[in-house]
Amino acid sequence: MRDFERARQRARAADEAAARAERAPLLGLPITLKESFNVAGLPTTCGVPEWKGYVSPHDAPAAARLHAAGTVLLGKTNVPPMLADWQSDNPIYGRTGNPWDTARTPGGSSGGSAAALAAGLTALEVGSDIGGSIRVPAVFCGVYGHRPSETLLPKSGQFPMPPLPNAAVVMGVQGPLARSAEDLELALSVLAGPDVGEDVAWRVELPPARRERLADFRVAVLPPIPWLDVDAQIAGALDELASRLGRLGCAVKQAQPEALGDHREHHGLYRTLLSAVTSARVDEEGRRQRIAMYEKADDEFSRAHLRGLTSRPGDYIVWNARREQYRAAWRAFFRDWDVLLAPAINVLAYPHIARAWPPDDSDLTLTFTVDGRAVPYLHGVVYPGVSTVAGQPATAFPLGRSRKGLPIGLQAIGPYLEDRTPIRFAALLAREIGGFTRPAGYDAS
Repeated sequence: MRDFERARQRARAADEAAARAERAPLLGLPITLKESFNVAGLPTTCGVPEWKGYVSPHDAPAAARLHAAGTVLLGKTNVPPMLADWQSDNPIYGRTGNPWDTARTPGGSSGGSAAALAAGLTALEVGSDIGGSIRVPAVFCGVYGHRPSETLLPKSGQFPMPPLPNAAVVMGVQGPLARSAEDLELALSVLAGPDVGEDVAWRVELPPARRERLADFRVAVLPPIPWLDVDAQIAGALDELASRLGRLGCAVKQAQPEALGDHREHHGLYRTLLSAVTSARVDEEGRRQRIAMYEKADDEFSRAHLRGLTSRPGDYIVWNARREQYRAAWRAFFRDWDVLLAPAINVLAYPHIARAWPPDDSDLTLTFTVDGRAVPYLHGVVYPGVSTVAGQPATAFPLGRSRKGLPIGLQAIGPYLEDRTPIRFAALLAREIGGFTRPAGYDAS
């Protein structure tokens, strides 16, 4: 979705401001925004045909802050319907391909964001993430993405809805994507801050990164999750990176917060909360259809989804109390460690898969292939959920190429509200192993 005429006006205004020696953090920087973000005068459809005619009368907080910082918005980038997939294909704008292999997905739901960055069409993006929607596109397209600490940035300003915060909507966040970790940190300095109402008194002052040298980092590596298939090339890249960091002098060891255990209970809570949050505005007929779908599946994690659809309001409070127990476990863990390395998702960028809209029973039988084995599609949310449940910050970063030339990436999970620490780790690592590389066929102009 293009906004070129206003972009030209903003670019001229930026040139004039620069000529007057005026300064702004991102003066004249060309950017794009995920289609779900509200920008005054532009459609916000979230890929849903019923919302095709909606034109936003207001700016999301992210859009307003970037505009105030001097950016030049070129337009908005593609998403899946309702932001509910790791693909970016919808009935309104069609399909976005991965610049590394257009027959494959760029990820989702911020897939258009990551693809535009990798192809050189934009210098900076802002996406959102509740199921890996920043981190998965970042690793699929070989760029950087940061899922911030849950309360660091406003969450409001997406979907065709009033621009008001809602503290009950947990786990989902907004955050930057870029071609370097340094650009993530710069963008975060512009975007971070309280939502409307809280801004009367609250100010954000992020602590500095814990370490200035890569060799000084204490690096935990998430142990394999016993019931989850992971592409061998991703697991191998993680093992090789751990060995290399050890040779550089880092303290490196397999470790995780004790409360995570075998991840089944933790992941069940994630699926329950994810179901409750994402179905909050579903009408009764849609809710009945989802309930029937998950009842039919009748497996451990489908039952977790059902709890989110059918439980009492009081249960939501109990689930959030369990989140606080996991937060406490992460705080204890990060007394001994600075970052936790893990896959961002268990699969490499995969060939496009046709999905029904609106969703139907076929969603629960979808699979993707991991080392020749069919793996349940929804197992892709396991690694994103590791940090999401407690709201920990996580930086996705590129780590070389697969045998077929596809990007491989990981995530570095950090301590709460110490977002500069995983971002700095990714920046220092890039100096050692290299960072973003442009896919073939996309020149640097």
